[in-house]
Amino acid sequence: MTRKNPTNTSTATPKSTVRNTAARAAAAGALTAALLGLAPLAHAAQAPAAPTPPPASTVAAAHDAAAAPATLDTLSRFFARDGAIAPAKAKPRIEGSTVPVYTLAPEFVAGKAGAPVASLDFLASKAVSADGRKASVWTVRAKDAWKVVNIATGDDETRYAAEGSARLGGGTVFREPQIDAWYVQRGDRVLPLDPDATRAIGTEGTTLDRYRDRVRAAYGDKLPGSAYAKKGQAGGYGEQNAPADAREETRAAAQEGGTSGPLGAASAVTAGALVALGAVAAAGRRLRRR
Repeated sequence: MTRKNPTNTSTATPKSTVRNTAARAAAAGALTAALLGLAPLAHAAQAPAAPTPPPASTVAAAHDAAAAPATLDTLSRFFARDGAIAPAKAKPRIEGSTVPVYTLAPEFVAGKAGAPVASLDFLASKAVSADGRKASVWTVRAKDAWKVVNIATGDDETRYAAEGSARLGGGTVFREPQIDAWYVQRGDRVLPLDPDATRAIGTEGTTLDRYRDRVRAAYGDKLPGSAYAKKGQAGGYGEQNAPADAREETRAAAQEGGTSGPLGAASAVTAGALVALGAVAAAGRRLRRR
């Protein structure tokens, strides 16, 4: 029997070539990983800028209006309205910091490039009575003076501002009034702050793009100027929000940083008119569901 010699048809590859090929593959893999790692950062960089916060002088002026003797007198009547305490014994006080309150912006819902997720509506201060009950005092600037436009039960505005800061420092705490939901947004993340928000976007929150898609689907056909709004159905988009011109004044005043601050727009203002201080006790029912 004749043994056939096996024939090696492969060509040997020099070790230097193997090393160079491996090095190039490793470099390519590292570059791909780096690019993938940077992708979220690049996406976050495209997130809209946060709303311009009101200057310290604005916040101080709003706080002074909330703590004025006339306001405290109205608060005494407000806390006594159900007979739980006598007005003379309510002894209300303004506690903690006054905070800006932001509301979902129609420009964001419409998909306007660079539009912040929310815009400034009013400033809120927490009032506490002698028996421990709490209320939120809403203030806006009317012409050259700060006015209290609503007193609402509870302390949602200041409480959620603190919770949002703790969960996502430097973020924008805002409310979606159509479903009475509170969120905090920073960069590409939107996190829920209350049960209504959790039902809307889940416990872990969502991306800014996905949140925009959700609100656009829900309210995109109800924006100011839409056929829905012109028909007067449910007041159109943001039925509890201020007219567009007042919202523009709010932003402009906040950006200018004047001593009197922004002309806000409280959700409780009917047809854009300010509620007189003397009528606050009667009109100061919270419009949100809780």
